[in-house]
Amino acid sequence: MAEHVEHAQYADPADPAAAVGAGDPHPAYPVGLRLSGRRVVVLGGGQVAQRRLPALIAAGADIILISPSATPSVEAMAEAGEIRWEQRRYQEGDLADTWYALIATSDPAANNLASAEAERTRTWCVRSDDANAATAWTPATGRSEGVTVAVLTGRDPRRSAAVRDAIVEGLRDGTLAAPHHRERTPGVALVGGGPGDPDLITVRGRRLLAEADVVIADRLGPRDLLDELPPHVEVIDAAKIPYGRFMAQEAINNALIEHAKAGKAVVRLKGGDPFVFGRGMEEAQALAEHGIPCTVVPGISSSISVPGAAGISVTHRGVAHEFTVVSGHVAPDDPRSLVDWQSLAKLRGTLVLMMAVDKIGAIAEALIAHGKDPATPLALIQEGTTSAQRRVDATLATVAETVRTQDVRPPAVIVVGDVVTVGVGAPDQPE
Repeated sequence: MAEHVEHAQYADPADPAAAVGAGDPHPAYPVGLRLSGRRVVVLGGGQVAQRRLPALIAAGADIILISPSATPSVEAMAEAGEIRWEQRRYQEGDLADTWYALIATSDPAANNLASAEAERTRTWCVRSDDANAATAWTPATGRSEGVTVAVLTGRDPRRSAAVRDAIVEGLRDGTLAAPHHRERTPGVALVGGGPGDPDLITVRGRRLLAEADVVIADRLGPRDLLDELPPHVEVIDAAKIPYGRFMAQEAINNALIEHAKAGKAVVRLKGGDPFVFGRGMEEAQALAEHGIPCTVVPGISSSISVPGAAGISVTHRGVAHEFTVVSGHVAPDDPRSLVDWQSLAKLRGTLVLMMAVDKIGAIAEALIAHGKDPATPLALIQEGTTSAQRRVDATLATVAETVRTQDVRPPAVIVVGDVVTVGVGAPDQPE
C-alpha cells in the first residue's frame, strides 16, 4: 500500500520485518470513508501531507492541519481556505472528536503520543513513520471516470502501485472492459488526436475511441490508434466520403449526423486540436442544428507540440515574449486571405505557420517586403512527433529554394524567429 512508500524513509523497504502488516496474519479490511463535513486532523505539514491533503480536500473533509511549518504547496491550501492551519506542535487532546487522523511529523515522540491518543479515542489513524503502529493503512489509489481503484498488497507496496496503475490505465484507454450498465446516449465526440504520435492523444480521447461504434477519421489523425479498435467498429476515412453534390465538409457533417441519428456512438477523430484550423466548430454547429449531443475533447495542438518535439521553445526566455499561429493555406495576395501580413512582419516574437509548405515562398516574400529581415531564421518540421520526423533549417531569404531542394512536403510546421537558433534539435543541413 502507498503509505509504506512514505514509510521507506524510516525503515528498510527490503526488510520483510519492516513491511506493513508484518507479523499480523489478518489482512486489512477495505472500506471507503465518507468524510464530507467530518473532522480530520493532519499532523505535520511536509511532503506526506502535501501528497495526502488533495484527496482529503476532494472528499469534503473538515481538515485541521497542526504543524509549526508547512511546504509552500500546503501553505497555499491554507491560504485558499481549503484547510485550517494551526501553526504549532501536537498537543494532547488534538484528536478529540476526530474521525480520521494522518500522523506525519518528523518527531517520533510526538507521533507515538498522537498514535496512543488515537487508540484511546478509537480514531482511525494512519502513520507515515511506522505503519505497524497505525490503525489504518492508505492504499494505492487512482481514479478514472468516477471509479476509484484502491489496492492493498500488504508486504509489497510497489506492487500495489503497479497494480493500481495497470487498472487505471486500462480503464482510461479502454483496454480493460468495464461497461456502464446503462443505456448510452448516442452522440458525437469531436476528439483532437494530437500531432501524430498515438501516445499524445488525451486519456479521455482514447477512452471515447474505445467506446465508439463509428469513427470518422482525418488523414492527419493518429492512424495507429485505428488498428487498436475492436472489429465491430466502423472506421470511415473522411477523405473518401462520397461528396456527390455536397462540399467535402458538408458531406462529413452529414455522415456525422446520419450515424448519430442511427443511435451510434460516433467519434470524429481529428489531428491536433478540433478548434485549431480543424473546422471543428462547423461540425459542432451542424450537430447542434439537428439536436445531436456533441462533446469536444481538446487535443495537443501541433503548433506548439511539433516545435517542442524538434527542440524549439516558441517562447524561450529572453528571446520571444509572444508567438503567433497563422494558417498559410492561402497565399498573402489571395483575396480570401484574412491575415494581416504587414502587421505580422513587424512583430518581434515567434511566428508559427500551419499548412504553409506550398505557399512558404510567397509568405517569405511578403514578410520581407513588409520589413522582416531576410536573414530571419526558420525551421521546417515535417511529420512532427512521428518516427518520420524531419527538421530542415533555412532563412526567409532561402526557404523557397530549401523546400524545393530538400523536398519538404506536408504535413509540416514552420517556425520563424530567433528561437529557432536556441533549440536543442539537430537540424538536417542541405547537402
